[in-house]
Amino acid sequence: MVAGLRLGAFSAAVLALALSDSAFEAEIFRAGIQSVGRGQEEAADALGLSWAQKMRFVILPQALRRVLPALGNQFVYMLKMSALASVIGLPELTRKANELVVTVYRPLEIYTFLVLEYLVLILIVSAGVRRLERRLGADERAGR
Repeated sequence: MVAGLRLGAFSAAVLALALSDSAFEAEIFRAGIQSVGRGQEEAADALGLSWAQKMRFVILPQALRRVLPALGNQFVYMLKMSALASVIGLPELTRKANELVVTVYRPLEIYTFLVLEYLVLILIVSAGVRRLERRLGADERAGR
């Protein structure tokens, strides 16, 4: 029970992971926005763009290209940290593997398969981020 609210295991896991990750992602975006040169902002001012237009059309597209690798790393980190959800009783991969080990007494095979599952998930996420980075890089080179 949190502040008078009763949370299920899934809700508690999502809330805990979101709260623990939000500060890191906010810092990633802050650094990305600050990394865009002051000249870009001045050029947007010279064009008479409002603050919202500056952010939407000038600063955020450039910042997104710069923060994408860090966001990809943070997403992979979150994927790995989701194993901690088993602590609050959420039946995720690690917890199911532990239950299976107790049942069939084959820890080497089960944990090897678990590691391979996480490896495949992380490789898929990493490949997706890499593909997105290349696509955004191609857009930048094309002058979009």
